[in-house]
Amino acid sequence: MNKKEKQLLSHFRSLSPDAAETLLSFAEFLTSRESVELSVPLSINNIERPADETVIAAIKRLSESYPMLDKDKILHETSALMAQHMLQGREAQDVIDDLEQVFRQHYDSFSTTTD
Repeated sequence: MNKKEKQLLSHFRSLSPDAAETLLSFAEFLTSRESVELSVPLSINNIERPADETVIAAIKRLSESYPMLDKDKILHETSALMAQHMLQGREAQDVIDDLEQVFRQHYDSFSTTTD
């Protein structure tokens, strides 16, 4: 195990169970943006928004709904919105509304460049 892995494990072990779950979910999101899919569908996979959805679950749902988007291009915006929720206490539903707008705007931009 290298130094960074040890640091990450140390931080992970010091988290509460809920925070540890959030870290794992965010790591999964970051990992998903790294993976390259050979054939990416160009149409939206509309996944219904659950009533009690968390911000992390919304990011996962939207990533699955918009697999054609480059996750690197929306990482800054999604991270900022998640930080508003986690660090500033902004309501999850409001953040999720904004996340949906971010993904839709990026899709609209993507679809105009692929037409």
